[in-house]
Amino acid sequence: MVTDWRIGPVPGRGLRRVDGGELALPLQISRGGRHHAIAELELTPAEAEQLHAALCYALGEQPPPPDAPECRQPVRYPGGRQRY
Repeated sequence: MVTDWRIGPVPGRGLRRVDGGELALPLQISRGGRHHAIAELELTPAEAEQLHAALCYALGEQPPPPDAPECRQPVRYPGGRQRY
């Protein structure tokens, strides 16, 4: 069932560390284009690594955009090997 609820990043507020070494990503919740709340997705380092791996796998076939963070830019090694 598709609804008009939306969850997305909060502009200007990025990922941060919280007590205990967890990571918190602020997300805004809206419905019908109207802001309702901000909630934080908290991840343990292990959960963040799993999410990172899943995103890298999902994005692996797509070339990174010019403004992508360094971890998405290809690294060329001697012999022509390329890794991300």
